[in-house]
Amino acid sequence: MRDLRPRPTEFPLTMPNQPLQSRIASVRAGTTSHVWRKLFVLGASVLLTLWTTREMYEVLAVSGMTLLEWVLLFVFAINISWICFAFVNATIGFACAVAPRHAARSADPVCIRNVRTVLTFPIYNEAVEDVFATVSATARMLEDAPGFYECFILSDTTDPEIALAEEVAYAELLKTVRGNVSVRYRRRTINHHRKSGNIRDFVMRWGGRYDHMIVFDADSYMERDTIVHLVEEMERAPHTALIQTIPQLVGGRTLLARCQQFASALYGPILGGGMAWWAQNEGNFWGHNAIIRISALAEAAGLPEMPGKAPFGGSILSHDFVEAAFLRRAGWNVEIRPEIGGSYEQGPPTIVELVKRDRRWCQGNMQHMAVLLKTGGLSWTNRFHLITGIFSYLASPLWLIFITLGMLLSLQNSFMQPAYFGDEASLFPTWPVIDSERALTLFFVTMGLLFAPKMYGLVYGLVSREWRRSVGAGKTILGALTETALSVLIAPILMATQTGAVINVFRGKDSGWSPQERAQGGYSFLATLRHNIPATLLGAALMMAATAISPVYAAWLAPATVGMVLAAPLSYWTAKESAGQRARQAGLLVSPVEVRLPDSVGLSWAEVRAFSALPKTDMVSLLRDRVSQRKRRPLIDPYWPLQRHEVHEPLALARARVTRVLTLEEYIKAISKAELMAILNSSQDLESISFRFAVAGRVAGDVSAYERLMSSERAGGRTTTSSGGQRSGT
Repeated sequence: MRDLRPRPTEFPLTMPNQPLQSRIASVRAGTTSHVWRKLFVLGASVLLTLWTTREMYEVLAVSGMTLLEWVLLFVFAINISWICFAFVNATIGFACAVAPRHAARSADPVCIRNVRTVLTFPIYNEAVEDVFATVSATARMLEDAPGFYECFILSDTTDPEIALAEEVAYAELLKTVRGNVSVRYRRRTINHHRKSGNIRDFVMRWGGRYDHMIVFDADSYMERDTIVHLVEEMERAPHTALIQTIPQLVGGRTLLARCQQFASALYGPILGGGMAWWAQNEGNFWGHNAIIRISALAEAAGLPEMPGKAPFGGSILSHDFVEAAFLRRAGWNVEIRPEIGGSYEQGPPTIVELVKRDRRWCQGNMQHMAVLLKTGGLSWTNRFHLITGIFSYLASPLWLIFITLGMLLSLQNSFMQPAYFGDEASLFPTWPVIDSERALTLFFVTMGLLFAPKMYGLVYGLVSREWRRSVGAGKTILGALTETALSVLIAPILMATQTGAVINVFRGKDSGWSPQERAQGGYSFLATLRHNIPATLLGAALMMAATAISPVYAAWLAPATVGMVLAAPLSYWTAKESAGQRARQAGLLVSPVEVRLPDSVGLSWAEVRAFSALPKTDMVSLLRDRVSQRKRRPLIDPYWPLQRHEVHEPLALARARVTRVLTLEEYIKAISKAELMAILNSSQDLESISFRFAVAGRVAGDVSAYERLMSSERAGGRTTTSSGGQRSGT
């Protein structure tokens, strides 16, 4: 019979903090990675970088190199190295994607009847109806699946209104999910170490109950067969700790979301396939849509706090990359499996939300600099994963520096006087000039390297049977052209915002931990304009400076400046569902997941309406309803991770304020959101406070009745004596 308790009996695992300095353990698996693949990717990227850098040197060194030109060459070499690696990775991924696949050797059958797998849903102030609809649909899909499955909602919610909605939704969930799959719910009382701490709390309390854990994000979906396949693959590979799928974006309704969805479907198999080819058993982890061996995670991936203060110190924000590196350091295999389909997630619906997410990710990736410097024993492949994450954000300020240096060099060539008298005797002055013909050739080569992954994706879409049947060649070509045009316009906006995010990190500004807004509603134009003012001003400044240098230079720089100048209208337009709908009607940006909606997504969306219609509960009503208080007792996690003699300040303040007010309404106004949340997480305190105000209300009611009696007696001309013996009355 299915267990209806919110939390099962605890079966703890120890998950100690791993030391930053450690030695690599012996390899556990008999199948190791082929080093030649990694050397091939590295060698090809380095050779291509050296060639393009040499060409850039020839462009600049026509009449000798000035200091400014040397700096420009150095920045160019760093930037082009990233483009060259992406090109090599995409080329390999394209070859893997279009190569004819031979019939796979039949894998040995594996029995997963007794394998216990938990599907965890870490959430933080998310839209309740969406998350619980996904949990409900997932649990229903797995009712007849081989193996043992449980869904576990791991809430880190800090908003009292959302927390109450989660409790109502969970009660409804228990009514609708009636199969063999139990659905659990735990809300942490103290949110130590954010998402990684949320998962760690689960592992240390219930991890021993399960063999594997499949981690969902708040907007993740996975097909039933995909879940079963992941469990089977883990059972076949006892030395593998983690298998990461490559989730495709789904459910986009705004123009931006549809653009990202199309790109992930067309280019994702290319880029992910290339990474899987060279990384092999030393893959990466992206935090969700992956299966993890719980015993390996507990043994090897307990993350320590980084020394110092945020943003470089404190809790590790981008924990997934580091957890993968620690697992590999302990000898476990970490695999990326692009061939395992049926894995989906939603993307940010607006540029504003994309930028907000980028700020948080930027701080986490920049923190990896400290991880690289202070952590020993990591394989060079995992170090490279961390470096690529760092450079994905450093690339933006570096390209902006490159543009600025190019402007200064153009100014030097246009306005600076030639050096007539140098260190050596010369009959002619030294003019700062460049090789224009070679520069044009290098420009086209760079554009070719940059856009090659998109061309690979287009060819993949044209030869793929799935794309041909569901989308068609014509719509695939139109979609690729539309996506390319939009990405060219949006890329400069992200360059500006990511540059600002990097600057803030180095200024020591903590980005915080704000939940992502996943609704498709968009922002008003004024709000969009306010968010995009820095990018707009930067674009206008670059455009005016380029025009002052020369109209030709301004035209050359236009692809970078136009997007920034139009940042606000572009952000507003791409955030509109109507624009996305018109694109769909025109046959633009159509992807296979849109033509045939995955079952997991369709079932989840069908359940949203039921959870949206649930009644809302407010704090005042709960404090007045003793019956509801008793019903919710089992939902509340009694565990408070406090040291002996340690006091949880919000709860202590909430208790203290009770004695300072007279009515419940005054109390609700007097306490903060954190204090309200602390009361919700303590059944004893909530019921005690409720009882206190209920008694106060009865006393107030008796006093009110007494005063009404006195008033009526005074109106009748009679007198009475108070309990103290003093006379009162007329």
